[in-house]
Amino acid sequence: MGLSDFFSSFMPTVYADEEPQEEVVEEVVEEVEEEEEEEEEEPEDPKEAIWEVCTQECSALKHHLDECNERVENGSSENCIEEFFHFMHCADECAAPKIMAATK
Repeated sequence: MGLSDFFSSFMPTVYADEEPQEEVVEEVVEEVEEEEEEEEEEPEDPKEAIWEVCTQECSALKHHLDECNERVENGSSENCIEEFFHFMHCADECAAPKIMAATK
């Protein structure tokens, strides 16, 4: 018993000349098209608008982050991790309750 005989005993051989697969694909495509027609539009995600408002409320910290980024781009050896975390904390604290309220 060769290796190919061993594997063929577990798995059937499929030939490229068989056409029943195409019929199944067409049926699946038709079902997907029907489901897409029945689906409703998803509501707009308010996160982006809320995030923009909160970014403006934390504009002082954003200014510090931008200044730090400019210094780094001009060759400074510092990193802006601290400024980034302060800005993100401010924006998250502002946005989180508004996003949660909007999703209820």
